[in-house]
Amino acid sequence: MLALAFTFPSGRYHATPWDRHVNEGAVSWPPEPWRVLRALIATWHHKIKPLGRHEESTLHSLIEALSQSLPEYNLPPASHSHTRHYMPQREPGKTSLIFDAFTAVSRKEPLIMAWPELDLPQEQLSLLDDLIAVMGYLGRAESWVEVIRFDGTFKPNCRPGSELSTSDLSGESREEIVSLLAPLAPDKYDSLRKHFLTDKKAAKKLAATLPEDLLNAISVETADLRALGWSQPPASRKELYHRPAEALHPRRKPQPTLSLTATTARYILIGKPLPRVEDTVRIGELFRRAVMSEAKKLFGEDAIPAVISGHGLPKENRHRHAFYLPWDQNNDGRIDRLIFHLPGGMNQDTRQIAERLNRLWSHDDGEWQVVLENMGESEAGGDLLAKVNVWISVTPYLHPWHMKRGFDIEAQIRRECTMRGMLEPVGLTRFYAVKVGEQLRKSLHFRRFREKRDLEQPDHQGSFWRIRFAQPVAGPISLGFGCHFGLGLFRPLDMTQS
Repeated sequence: MLALAFTFPSGRYHATPWDRHVNEGAVSWPPEPWRVLRALIATWHHKIKPLGRHEESTLHSLIEALSQSLPEYNLPPASHSHTRHYMPQREPGKTSLIFDAFTAVSRKEPLIMAWPELDLPQEQLSLLDDLIAVMGYLGRAESWVEVIRFDGTFKPNCRPGSELSTSDLSGESREEIVSLLAPLAPDKYDSLRKHFLTDKKAAKKLAATLPEDLLNAISVETADLRALGWSQPPASRKELYHRPAEALHPRRKPQPTLSLTATTARYILIGKPLPRVEDTVRIGELFRRAVMSEAKKLFGEDAIPAVISGHGLPKENRHRHAFYLPWDQNNDGRIDRLIFHLPGGMNQDTRQIAERLNRLWSHDDGEWQVVLENMGESEAGGDLLAKVNVWISVTPYLHPWHMKRGFDIEAQIRRECTMRGMLEPVGLTRFYAVKVGEQLRKSLHFRRFREKRDLEQPDHQGSFWRIRFAQPVAGPISLGFGCHFGLGLFRPLDMTQS
């Protein structure tokens, strides 16, 4: 048996099937035998032939040997993914949308490609070893690859043939059929070539794309084949393979067992551009909407947990329902984390909801990817769940009650802290701007209103504060109007800065 192990250091394999346009977003998986042989031939011309260590006749015999039979594969977990690019056109200001589809695959787990009945003579093995040792990519140039000969236990999960495996109990097949491009066997190619070249007129037109030997036929440039109208390379054949039905489906990594006291999930927010810190309350509301959507899918609209929605809770709840807190972790002025915090702890239902969240979106076409980074207790929330004496405003505090004599903003902050079960502050200092990225921003620079209409909002201006406690107090601390969506958010201040 001959077997090769392919690993992709970039975690990507870029290859578009022969008969598909790149903007269709289709990917060829597993790597087609035709493409692998072309990669070996290209490596020969660029890196091995100049060294003069092997005869070209050995390459011919190696390629013919690999073309005699179809390989089998053991496919690692992978998923179908893509990026989108707006490429500039010649006309100023004009762009076109380009889809760059690829197979996302493990950087460490190899793909095994094996010819079970093939045993190569030593001179061909020696050449093959030299070729795979210097093969830099497979498919497009950004598909970096490392290849070695594999001599371990081989269990194929992708084989040639059109018969699917037995269905499972649900009646659904565990496999699917895909078409791969493979080279013709040398004798089959010779017969096809003679057939096309019998007619002298056709021979004159097609001779350049029908070289006498198989190696040169596989090497013909794709552009030349397309120019003459070939629907597929004449030295190739389409072969059906059956592969696992989930071969290109993403697999969620198993989450570590969570403690019963888990209170917080932290997510990475991915997208361009990331939202501004000044839009915290808007992102907080989108965050809640996305979590509510996942809860609705799981339990139905009438069974969303009250601690998620905040609806139907008793008055003595005292803000024990979910906080949806956007957070600028790297202090660059852009929101890059989302903190989902349930003060009373998560049960199995709320954990399941939190684990399903994978995107944020808005009605004005804004969309961001969301990736669960951590889930647990205080460590999951990072700085926002620290336990320190001094806390300082990140977003404007909007006092939740109307002011009157003896009940100013300071008095309202003190009341909120004690109502939440925190210590009463021993010091409150007001200031008029916070640093967002490299800029100082006043409260009027922030969005201070929720999308929901007809809400009682005593404070439309907002203010910034530093709160000092006699003893360390654990976060998150988010107070005032809109506190569950990131308004009135405080971060720890190092005691040396207080």
